[in-house]
Amino acid sequence: MSIQELTPEQVLTMTAAEKDRWWLDNVYKGDMPQLNLRSGITGMFLGGILCLTNLYVGIRTGWSLGVGITSVIMSFAMFKALSKLQLGAEMSVLENNAMQSIATSAGYMTSPLVSSIAAYMAVTGKIIPWQHTMIWLIVLGILGVLFAFPLKKRFINDEQLPFPEGYAAGVVMDNLHTGSGEEGVFKAKLLAGGAVVSAAVETMGNEKVMGAMRLGFLTLPEHWDDVVYRWFTPALLGTPLKDLTIQFDTSIVMIGTGGLMGMKTAVSLMLGAVINYMILAPYFIKQGVIHGTGFKNITMWALWGGVAIMTTSSIYSFLSKPKLILQAFSGMFGAKKKGEEDVLKDIELPMWVFVVGIPLIGVLTVWAGHVFFDIKWWLGLVAIPLVFVFTLIAVNSTGITSITPIGALGKLTQLTFSGLAPGNVTTNIMTAGITGEVSSSAANLLMDIKPGYMLGGKPRHQAVGHVLGIFAGALVSVPVFYTMLNGNLSLLMSDKLPMPSAQVWMAVAKILTQGFSFLHPTARWAILIGAIIGLAIEIANQKTQGRFPISGVGLGLAFVLTFSDSFAMFLGALFFWLAGKAFQDKKSFGFRAFVENQETLAAGVIAGGSIIGLVLIILQTVVLK
Repeated sequence: MSIQELTPEQVLTMTAAEKDRWWLDNVYKGDMPQLNLRSGITGMFLGGILCLTNLYVGIRTGWSLGVGITSVIMSFAMFKALSKLQLGAEMSVLENNAMQSIATSAGYMTSPLVSSIAAYMAVTGKIIPWQHTMIWLIVLGILGVLFAFPLKKRFINDEQLPFPEGYAAGVVMDNLHTGSGEEGVFKAKLLAGGAVVSAAVETMGNEKVMGAMRLGFLTLPEHWDDVVYRWFTPALLGTPLKDLTIQFDTSIVMIGTGGLMGMKTAVSLMLGAVINYMILAPYFIKQGVIHGTGFKNITMWALWGGVAIMTTSSIYSFLSKPKLILQAFSGMFGAKKKGEEDVLKDIELPMWVFVVGIPLIGVLTVWAGHVFFDIKWWLGLVAIPLVFVFTLIAVNSTGITSITPIGALGKLTQLTFSGLAPGNVTTNIMTAGITGEVSSSAANLLMDIKPGYMLGGKPRHQAVGHVLGIFAGALVSVPVFYTMLNGNLSLLMSDKLPMPSAQVWMAVAKILTQGFSFLHPTARWAILIGAIIGLAIEIANQKTQGRFPISGVGLGLAFVLTFSDSFAMFLGALFFWLAGKAFQDKKSFGFRAFVENQETLAAGVIAGGSIIGLVLIILQTVVLK
């Protein structure tokens, strides 16, 4: 591996100026092609496609997945093939890095659509004009970039925080471009193979589309357990299992998603799903507390306990590490000592960009919040300083652990604004959307800057690349989201569009602004019990140094997902865990495909199935109504 790094001792003993000089002399590759026409176009093209994977996965699970490594492998394969056909040269490693900066930035743009935006529309019963959503996403994205880059000097240049996911992307790019290329081709084949299989399964499981293509004889059942219902109707306490969402989905996208999580989270999801859908839901349906069946009716009751588990677990985990919070504020921007020369002043983004840009875009954000969402001017202005505080905390956490505590930070913001704007649910959601989304975006963008630093790229090129990615992601994801919704708000938080993240935002806002009186007494008890369980789990995790087998966030999340999605993700994690036990020979295909390249294969399954999944939803809601 050709990546050069400082030793831990050098990181501790060298000054910031000495580290910058060392990087400039030993790592920087200023003359190598980086952000140019082909890397820019490729990044925007792949970013526009891959942001749809995050849109689909976010709709189903509330999570956002990194698309950086996926885009790196795809672009490497594309230009490798073009080179063999003598239609162009292969990409340089820094062109690939500039490309993935754009693609990754585009991938992050879907987060507000599946959280604060969807929650706002569900609460108000009104569809936000798509132009407003487009402007809002772009403004928040640019504000995230403006907050992220000044912090690069401290967290990446000086403290050399690992940013684990970004580090992994840097290693992958280095291996692809410094080796023989065979490993890169193998990764590309795995990625493509997973995508093709997943897309085929997704399409074959859609009866309407297969019928329209006159391929009905090849149609797979939408759920594998549909075969069982031809013979008898399995039920719990009189409620059919399928009406409890206890089904085995034909789609394998969520199985791929499970491949990107650990067994601890997967087991927690499965446990929560069993408790919610096999014990609590059938009981409370029979008692008449839950009115009706199906995901939407069950979740209207179940989400309160699940949200309580996630809230207390994530906030306690965050606040119980005061050193992490205090560390985020120490040193601030990693300023040079008096008299030290800034040797990177001509290649870093100039400080005047932030001095001018943050107030300017900040005011634009406040204006948009007031005009689009009726947020009072002074409340919008309060949100901007909170963005700075939470960005520092989020970046520090992401740099060390790869975990951005957006759940805890968002809920703390909602708590703040419940006091400043009591009773105003929409203001609570959208002001938290400003602080939560911008701080999360800034932290994730720094994760993406890390490989550029490792490989010797130009920071200014990555800054421009991020902005290009913001426009690419917004221009693709917003029209697709609105086309999929097709003016029908009843689809939000339904079986088709469960939107678990939006459910959490909406539930917390209602509790904080309206109190507990509007809830059924059993839901109030669920909140109390869930809050205690969340605290107990997180305390147990800390006491055992993470060895406690249950994740509070995973357990609580199962209450706002369908049983079939939790089950599929558990199967995915279990499959790769068993593969790790079964394939020990490092030269075998099984080890190379399912162990060494687990993330690549899982990413292919997610990308192929989710993109086709969105296409199928649009076909069903718009064309084949």
